[in-house]
Amino acid sequence: MSQREKVTVKSGAGGTGKYDDLMFLPHHVSPARPKMSLIDRAAQFSPFAALSGYDSAIRETARQTDEFVLLDEDHRAEVDLRLRWIKNHLKEEPQVSITYFLPDEKKSGGAYVTATGAVKKIDEYESCVWMSDRTVIPIEKIYEIDGQVFAGTDFSELS
Repeated sequence: MSQREKVTVKSGAGGTGKYDDLMFLPHHVSPARPKMSLIDRAAQFSPFAALSGYDSAIRETARQTDEFVLLDEDHRAEVDLRLRWIKNHLKEEPQVSITYFLPDEKKSGGAYVTATGAVKKIDEYESCVWMSDRTVIPIEKIYEIDGQVFAGTDFSELS
């Protein structure tokens, strides 16, 4: 007698089930495919993000940006005066801090950032300032220029 014939499994209300003959068959092992690890098998049933990218979209929407501020005439004149002073002293590589508006690449607005270092070049054709660390700052986006080099500086020679 075979193993299947010896064991009878009762199902339901006391009768034998229609799949009882399959209950004790040996487990099939593929000769062509390697056995999958338990971690890989579990990964098949792990939860997935039905709305992929939703969290990042929410974070992007919530991210705050600043609006570009147009400078008044006096403030713009002060920035221009300091730029001219820097241009006249480029050989000395003046160390300054330039605060400028950096537009956001993904949404309207942007942020005010400060670049600190030596000014290498003021390109009037491209209308930008080149810093020693290769930062390029558009002149029309400059909000403020500050630094120790301006302490006690007489700008009357430039006016």
